[in-house]
Amino acid sequence: MRVMGIDIGERRIGVAVSDPLGITAQGVEVIDRSAVDPLDRLKELAGRYRPEKVVFGLPRRTDGSLGGEAEKATAFAGEVAGALSVPVVPWDERLTTREAERVLIGADVRRAKRRLVIDKLAAVLILQGYLDRGR
Repeated sequence: MRVMGIDIGERRIGVAVSDPLGITAQGVEVIDRSAVDPLDRLKELAGRYRPEKVVFGLPRRTDGSLGGEAEKATAFAGEVAGALSVPVVPWDERLTTREAERVLIGADVRRAKRRLVIDKLAAVLILQGYLDRGR
């Protein structure tokens, strides 16, 4: 079962998909919300990869509570569910962006390049966490 993972941000959305067996996550792209309609682009990607489910990063505060960003992400996830007609489930994304940045810094990726790929890597980390938990 292929699953799509998304890291929802105000400016960009990172996208990842699993392999057909649902074991590993691979980064697909970063959608620039100011350049394209993100729902249209997600529909195009869903048409290509045919996910049976979408996992979105639910931003929680360090104490576990939900804030304004979580409400925005949940609202957008609802739009994604309607647009793609697949189940959309939340996944705790606390610290995934920081982890993604640590990975990129460790790989000696320059700051300008990090900005271009960090959201995609965060989507991979969200999706891989979800896949690992399911096993």
